[in-house]
Amino acid sequence: MAGTRLHVRHKSLNFGGVKNNFIINIAILAGSMMAPAMSGCSGGTARSVTPAAAETKAERVSVPQFSADSAMANAASQVAFGPRVPGSDAHRRCAEWLGDRLKAAGADTVMIQTATLDDGTPMRNIFGRFDAGNKRRILLLAHYDTRPWADEDPDPANRTRPIDGANDGASGVAVLLETARLIGSGEAPRCGVDILLVDVEDSGNSGEDDSWARGSQYFADNMPYGATEPLPEAAILLDMVGGRDARFCREMFSQQYAAPVVDAVWRAAREAGHSDRFTDAIGGAVNDDHLPFLRAGIPAIDIIETTNEQTGSFNPTWHTMADNLDNLDAATLKAVGETVVTYIYNNK
Repeated sequence: MAGTRLHVRHKSLNFGGVKNNFIINIAILAGSMMAPAMSGCSGGTARSVTPAAAETKAERVSVPQFSADSAMANAASQVAFGPRVPGSDAHRRCAEWLGDRLKAAGADTVMIQTATLDDGTPMRNIFGRFDAGNKRRILLLAHYDTRPWADEDPDPANRTRPIDGANDGASGVAVLLETARLIGSGEAPRCGVDILLVDVEDSGNSGEDDSWARGSQYFADNMPYGATEPLPEAAILLDMVGGRDARFCREMFSQQYAAPVVDAVWRAAREAGHSDRFTDAIGGAVNDDHLPFLRAGIPAIDIIETTNEQTGSFNPTWHTMADNLDNLDAATLKAVGETVVTYIYNNK
């Protein structure tokens, strides 16, 4: 609904008591979608929903075993480069390594999409395709860049320092690299899979809507799909998926605009034995890398921790110097990874 506005912060929520100084215009989701005004959950209490009742029986396929140890090693390798701030040497070396990892996993094609953004920021999106000839496709994505400033750190002296980004950056990429290894080393899923490691997500400024998720904005405007090639039928974003004991609610924009995909992924979580981690409740609305794909007409969802018991929103390490490997949880990576792999291998 043109003109309707919702108060929500980048990677923050419209829960009562949470800082709400970032405004996102619901009209950014315009096109064929018309959005009613939405309000968040007060006090950090998520609103429950009933999962889709009709779950049809379908032929199941063997799901390869996701390795949490491999995912943790992927995260450690990224952190070892240092903060992956766009334009830094650590960022460049990590991007090259990520492209090599997708090639080694057996991607049919690995594309590096480069650009210099309007403020001079160099951008490098990394795109790998598995079973590129398959017309049915799923897009998996995560950002690999890290926040240049620990602006939420409790110590003011740290608020100009860059962060390790073990959870906010490395965790989603770590899960996707292990997923790529599984796809390339064994039986392929019935659909083609595209993996996008996206850049310049986390360098935004509060109050500037489009200063976030800039690599995703660029990719959505310049998608490397042919004129006659169908777009992916679903996109799944993994962001901050390695927090200790993390639980995942249904992100509000995902539920509003891509509920069938949310239902299918949450059903996969139940099948994988992780219903305790993926709760049937609606969390807050998050301005994140899935929004440009929703605008482009691709049903896109965000798997992100938004109801941490300690903070009522994100993991307490968010945008702090504590976002390091010591606070990354292998069990959380395993739950998310097994859910995603179950989804892509049993997607009808």
